[in-house]
Amino acid sequence: MWPRLTRPGFVSICLLFSLPIQASVSAQDARGQTVTLPHPAQRIVSLIPHTTEMLYAIGAGDRVVATVQYSDYPEAAKRLPRIGSFSGLSLEAILRQKPDLVVAWHAGGFPRELERLPRLGIPVFISHPVQIDDVAKEMLALGKLTASDKGAEKIAEQYRQQFTSLSQRYSQRRPVRVFYQLSQNPIFTISDQSFIGPLIRLCSGQNIFATAKLPAPQVSPAAVISAQPQVILATDQASLDQWLRWRALPAVANKALFIQRGEILHRPGPRLAQGVEQLCRTLDSARQQLGLTIK
Repeated sequence: MWPRLTRPGFVSICLLFSLPIQASVSAQDARGQTVTLPHPAQRIVSLIPHTTEMLYAIGAGDRVVATVQYSDYPEAAKRLPRIGSFSGLSLEAILRQKPDLVVAWHAGGFPRELERLPRLGIPVFISHPVQIDDVAKEMLALGKLTASDKGAEKIAEQYRQQFTSLSQRYSQRRPVRVFYQLSQNPIFTISDQSFIGPLIRLCSGQNIFATAKLPAPQVSPAAVISAQPQVILATDQASLDQWLRWRALPAVANKALFIQRGEILHRPGPRLAQGVEQLCRTLDSARQQLGLTIK
């Protein structure tokens, strides 16, 4: 026979059964590993600016408790505690934040710290977007781990639509040979192992070092000259000026040397399409310099 309940006891039991059950959540990261949390992440440490942007974009920014230097977008990210930079991070500072999820970059350069975190019971989601759609896939995965599925689906769809539009507009342009310079001394560039490689291709650019084995290989002036680029893009004027002595280079002869700001283009996050549109417009300007018809 069931015991007779008083009204307060009955109300308490009703409330107990009406509470939401925090089920475990899982998603696959860039390593192909499944990251499982006992409940959606509530305290997140983001170790790379582009993942900080992803988390805010999908609606999980209020759960980011710390990040690294250069995480400066959106505005709210500037107010987060800093636990490191590209040159190093503090494991102790991470632990003080009591995170239930750490989001890190595949090429972040902190293998020792990242290996220790799971042993300390802190799950790690690794980000490594290489292809254009990888950004959308990672936002969807982070949406699952933060119970921000709807926000992630909306932003991922917007991102994909933006790139569909860019591809329709620029993928049939006249191809031009492009040298994309990251630094002056030594000279570093990018290959198709980098996420920037496919972006150049989307704009109908032909990266002269596309087949290099490293994402950001070091190259010699002789290798650049041998490839005869029609366009040279660099992040600063000094890098462009170093090529002026080789007047026979098609890019120099036709004055197709352009500064390409990397604030957005170098971050594979939700704003990437804005940077790519700027890149495509730059290559259209180069085509005009080269006397090529823009379809």
